[in-house]
Amino acid sequence: MTMTDEPLDRALDALHFDHGDRPTLRFVTCGSVDDGKSTLVGRLLYDSKLLLDDQLSALEAESSIAGSSGALDFALLVDGLQAEREQGITIDVAYRFFGTARRRFVVADTPGHVQYTRNMATGASHAELAVVLIDARKGVITQTRRHSHILGLFGIRHVVLAVNKMDLVGFDEDRFTEIAVEYRLLAEKLGIAHVQCIPVAARDGDNIFTPSARMPWYTGPTIMAHLETVDVSGDVASRPMRFPVQWVNRPHAEFRGFSGRIANGTVQRGDAVTVQPSDRRSHIARIVTADGDLDAAVAGQSVTLVLADEVDVSRGDVLTSGAPPLVSDQFSAHLVWFDDAVLLPGRRYILKCGSATTGAVITTLKHSVAIDTMEHQAATTLAANEIGCVNLSLDRPLVCEAYADDRALGSFILIDPISHCTAAAGIIDFALRRASNIQWQTLDVDKTVRARLKQQKPCVLWLTGLSGAGKSSIANLVDRRLCELGRHAYLLDGDNLRHGLNNDLGFTAEARVENIRRVAEVAKLFIDAGMIVLVSLISPFRSERDMARSRLAAGEFIEIHVATPLDECERRDPKGLYRRARAGQLPNFTGIDSPYEAPEQPEIVLDTAALSAEAACERIMAYLQDHRYV
Repeated sequence: MTMTDEPLDRALDALHFDHGDRPTLRFVTCGSVDDGKSTLVGRLLYDSKLLLDDQLSALEAESSIAGSSGALDFALLVDGLQAEREQGITIDVAYRFFGTARRRFVVADTPGHVQYTRNMATGASHAELAVVLIDARKGVITQTRRHSHILGLFGIRHVVLAVNKMDLVGFDEDRFTEIAVEYRLLAEKLGIAHVQCIPVAARDGDNIFTPSARMPWYTGPTIMAHLETVDVSGDVASRPMRFPVQWVNRPHAEFRGFSGRIANGTVQRGDAVTVQPSDRRSHIARIVTADGDLDAAVAGQSVTLVLADEVDVSRGDVLTSGAPPLVSDQFSAHLVWFDDAVLLPGRRYILKCGSATTGAVITTLKHSVAIDTMEHQAATTLAANEIGCVNLSLDRPLVCEAYADDRALGSFILIDPISHCTAAAGIIDFALRRASNIQWQTLDVDKTVRARLKQQKPCVLWLTGLSGAGKSSIANLVDRRLCELGRHAYLLDGDNLRHGLNNDLGFTAEARVENIRRVAEVAKLFIDAGMIVLVSLISPFRSERDMARSRLAAGEFIEIHVATPLDECERRDPKGLYRRARAGQLPNFTGIDSPYEAPEQPEIVLDTAALSAEAACERIMAYLQDHRYV
């Protein structure tokens, strides 16, 4: 799952621009399980009279099979997956398109189960308005708060509160008022400025298209009347122009344009524009569309811009005019965590913002957010569906905005580089600017000079493997051999480091990440000193070893997998650690109740079940000599 959906985007373009007399409203439905979201959407589709005869016949047949006692089960119009129909729940995000004489609509019906909160966040990321359903019997519950918090995070400022199943509380006005007051207080705390509360019975159509005769005390608009007239336009057209480049359009040598969708503002032929982050400048020569050239285009339109000058522009760059955007490699953000694997500060992810992609590290988890109370809580990690505030550091500067100012350039997703799953969706709060008085000090004597003096090529020999595999023994022998050859080396042993530099760290997943980060930074300093560095660490996570490799130049990181099988390591058990782990005395012990991710392409593989420590040492020395490190 991602936060962008190109087929949906193309459909939205067609809806918005091919029928300019009828604007398009994108909205999301959310709420807890069995609050009636799919029924409400199905009722909207049914009452808009856009269903074909065969669809109506299929609905009648399936409603009969579903056992709805002759009444139409409108949820079946939306619940498309077989698993949804079997269980009577929504799992995936279901997009539906319909319209009236006044407006066209794109609705995202999202799941209510906690484990599918990530899908709800995906639907919310496209929406301009949300319909929040509440079961009149249950009132405002935890899932209502969770979904509303996500709506607030994603900048949705218009909410229709549909208090459903009013027939099951006797159409009680006092009950409706009680729920409406409680939700308005919640919305105010979340920054949701516009809330329209409507009592409904979605199954029967009360206050959906037509006013309910069973609730004469309610005199406000129906669901459809509000959706047809609500103004969600905001001020995107009046903001500074932002055009993320999605594609460099070069069909032949005589044409070079830049394709994408205008995120904010207006662009006209002849306008001066700046390419960010390079800060190069040019003018708009043409605004090209499939239907011909335009004199001007506005936010939301997909166009190809042709510049007057031969300027270097790539996918991920942003063409801008007016006030400049933020360009930063560090920022503070809020995350909705999606991945079943927990967030670990220090672990690397791939960040996608607009059309730009870069590597990113969550440097700090500042706090998590308690859904029930919205209080900030101390946290060392986030689990699936939790919300937190973090600082991120990027591999390169990113053209971005605070989400409150620009939804397109202020939102992003994080992707796990190993599984390629979407780990989180985030919104940018503000850029973190580096202290202007701190700069990298260039030194005349660098690692090249120091390595020449030592007559060696600096490198890191990173030995990874299970406890008891023989890493320290092998590293000690290699260190001694290098000393005998007159080479300058130093051994960073994991146990020794925990007596000093890392004595404040435990053995949780997040502590292991920080342990590796510190060792990698120390190893980098030794490389700068022209040394050969031996690192003996279990280092169980592949992403952290990749992080250590990324800190160094090509050829400076040599990964050595001491690939001794678990049963052999446990048989040796030189420190009695496996015995204690099996007895439950050592939680998070690698290989027992904490995973070890074996290297995929190590430079050297050593199995000490078949090799002695001395033979393993000779193999490493042969590698160093063959590659001219010594």
